[in-house]
Amino acid sequence: MLAPTAKSAEPVFKVEAASIPERLAPSRLSPSFYDFDPDEYWAEPEDSWWLNASDWVIRQERAHGVTVQAMGSWADRTLAGTDHALPNNESYLRLGVAAESEYSNPAQFDPEVRFRLDVPTAEEKLRLVVESESEELIPLAERERDRTLTDQDRTETETTGALRYLTQVGDAINLSTDVGGRLRLPPEVFWRTTASKGWKVDQNWRVNLRQRIYYYHTEGWGARTWMGWDRPAADGWHFFASSELEWLHDERKFEAAQIFSLRKRLNNRSVLTPRIGVLGESQPGWRTTSYFADFTWRYRMYSNWLYGEVVPALEFPRDYRFKDRASLVLRIEMYFSGTIYRD
Repeated sequence: MLAPTAKSAEPVFKVEAASIPERLAPSRLSPSFYDFDPDEYWAEPEDSWWLNASDWVIRQERAHGVTVQAMGSWADRTLAGTDHALPNNESYLRLGVAAESEYSNPAQFDPEVRFRLDVPTAEEKLRLVVESESEELIPLAERERDRTLTDQDRTETETTGALRYLTQVGDAINLSTDVGGRLRLPPEVFWRTTASKGWKVDQNWRVNLRQRIYYYHTEGWGARTWMGWDRPAADGWHFFASSELEWLHDERKFEAAQIFSLRKRLNNRSVLTPRIGVLGESQPGWRTTSYFADFTWRYRMYSNWLYGEVVPALEFPRDYRFKDRASLVLRIEMYFSGTIYRD
């Protein structure tokens, strides 16, 4: 049944397809089990510099991914005063490298690091959350175009830590309240409350609504309202639309965004997401600040933690008299643990 191949110095064994039970056939395995098409399942291994490099990356995730998850579980047990860690720990560490190229500017590679330590306590409604960035301090236009930017183009918000209390209003509205601070000297205290609700309008349409109110000691207070709609479209595509309005009290103005996008999974590794959007503001009067379009091809390179992205984008900002500005972002990301949505 087992026969050594001659592809490499070390013995590599090949399993005959006829000897594999039907319950272990490639068609019965989850997409995250393999990184290739089912018809390539029985292909013999080949040595290459890419395989050697990728094997090194795989060893790093296997060695350090457990450490990241163990850190969250240890903090969970310590704060909760129990020997058992609770489920739904959403701690993660996301490392990446991205290169952006624009008109007349060559690509420059920049490292990217993001993380979250999410620690549920024994009460299940109280969490300790430490994050590498704070959404409230990132401009709306930047949040909406996050995947088309590299770290050098993003606003530095500093690490934050907060205690989060989770509850419900009735049986439908999820409510969370955070009290914490930016981890710096001197520290900055903040407070925020978020309410969210989702429901199905009919067999196809779904609607989600999210409202957030926040206050930072030095930045003042603000409020954000977000609403999204989605439904299946033709030929395996899924349609999304979102509207967001944010009030910036210190600047006495609103910022707004309207985004339309489609999403399609080509196979067990590739996802396509084209988007178009309009950004605006209310001062000195209601006006459009930018139009943009981008197209994301996201490719699962290995298992469910190593991803690659190609993101061509086109923007027409008011600051440049609505002249076109094209860019291309190439990104590789590696996730150490965590349960965040990765598509």
